[in-house]
Amino acid sequence: MTELIAVAVITVLAVISPGADFAMVVRNSYLYGRTTGLMAAAGVATGVLVHVTYTMLGVGLLIASSTALFTAIKLVGAAYLVYIGVRTFFAPGDVEVDLESEPQLTRLGALRTGFLTNALNPKTTLFVVSTFTQVVGPETAVWQQAGYGLFMSAAHFGWFALVALFFSNSRLRTSMLRWQKALNRGIGSVLVGLGVTLGLAR
Repeated sequence: MTELIAVAVITVLAVISPGADFAMVVRNSYLYGRTTGLMAAAGVATGVLVHVTYTMLGVGLLIASSTALFTAIKLVGAAYLVYIGVRTFFAPGDVEVDLESEPQLTRLGALRTGFLTNALNPKTTLFVVSTFTQVVGPETAVWQQAGYGLFMSAAHFGWFALVALFFSNSRLRTSMLRWQKALNRGIGSVLVGLGVTLGLAR
């Protein structure tokens, strides 16, 4: 149960912290409308599964081959959570998004853009690897690991679908941006606390 809660908390906080995926979905939703934003969100969620797949394979091999190396990677993962937490805490409240006009983006183009944004996103790579190395152990069944991965993907889609909804509507967009700075500070504080706690845990 503790493992499940850790995955859920880290995932939710990592998903809602601003990054390249956030800027991309905001831009597409703002310029091209809700449907295009939702397709971009679906692409982002699919891109997460790429990282989950190779991480599951890699973590399994690490556990089997070298406990010391696995422990070292766990510590690096915990340090990464602290780093992201500090950066998020001090991030400005304004979202920087390129809103220059471009030709209409197709639904398939939006899906592809979302997928590539997260499949090639170092932040997503480190988030998935960090989460798995913190909570997956020799006793964690493969079906559980797959479940964690699907949850990560679903959480990304849920959040970015909301982002698409908000940023395709001018009134909702203003409301969301008003709370961004406070949200960043809350997320940052919890991520730092989680990173320190997981790093010290044995």
